[in-house]
Amino acid sequence: MPQGLKLFTGTAHKSLAGEVATYLDAQLGDATVTTFSDGEIFVRLNENVRGSDVFVLQPTCMPVNDHIMELLFIIDALKRASSGRITAVIPYFGYARQDRKVQPRVPISAKTVADLITAVGTNRVLTVDLHAGQIQGFFNIPVDNLYATPVLLDYIRRKYDARNLVIVSPDAGGVERARAFAKKLNCSMAIIDKRREKVNECEVMNVIGDVENMDTLIIDDMVDTAGTITQAATALKEKGAKKVSATCTHAVLSGPAIEKINNSMIEEMIVTNTIPLDSKQEQCKKLAVLSIAPLLGEAIKRINEESSISSLFV
Repeated sequence: MPQGLKLFTGTAHKSLAGEVATYLDAQLGDATVTTFSDGEIFVRLNENVRGSDVFVLQPTCMPVNDHIMELLFIIDALKRASSGRITAVIPYFGYARQDRKVQPRVPISAKTVADLITAVGTNRVLTVDLHAGQIQGFFNIPVDNLYATPVLLDYIRRKYDARNLVIVSPDAGGVERARAFAKKLNCSMAIIDKRREKVNECEVMNVIGDVENMDTLIIDDMVDTAGTITQAATALKEKGAKKVSATCTHAVLSGPAIEKINNSMIEEMIVTNTIPLDSKQEQCKKLAVLSIAPLLGEAIKRINEESSISSLFV
């Protein structure tokens, strides 16, 4: 176990926290996180943390607001218990899509959440695949934004033949991500041209690139209602793609997402466990869930040892 390190978690993703603790050869910190009958959250630390290098692992996934408050209260309890350094480990950063004003008189919610995390006494943030890289600048403390790319690439290389594979960006905004995957896999790429008419609804218009008789893999950072990727899969099939798969880091899968994926042309949906997926994995047999515990564990270990983590930014 690394010197002076303690790892705590809330209720959001205890299984991932347990995997990270195993990687670190450490025990999860003893804390009570529960709610009163009126819904108020109660946190109590059941062990001494004075001077410790503490990491709090908590994705701010559904229910987003409850998990954000748990994170804030755990950090506040640690600060008041005289912890040394406090690092918030947030595999999935909720509100990341609200990173700018897209219309008048709306908040920049990602900035507000960043302010809350900083104000409560956090010394450092460790996260994975932020939806928008500029969110790092919303914090006035160090932020390490890891990428799940190595985890996904390892699986893709073992499962798919790059000579017959086309990496597909589901929209113009994801071209840079798709290009990076295509370059590392040494394969071609294509782009879906789509127009979004309403929030959480999209219309696939055209496929730019040759996908006929090829295996295609749609790349995205997150999948929420699954409208984009399922319609993209239909467009790829109509253009003659032999096989359609998809991959993302954050499987939000809200609303009708599971039903859409089950009924879609997608043969395999490759995701990571930044968000707990136990029940959804049972409902959707197309899901292949990869663990990011070793990636997070190694980053935590290096931060604790004050060594470089730059090699993890692949």
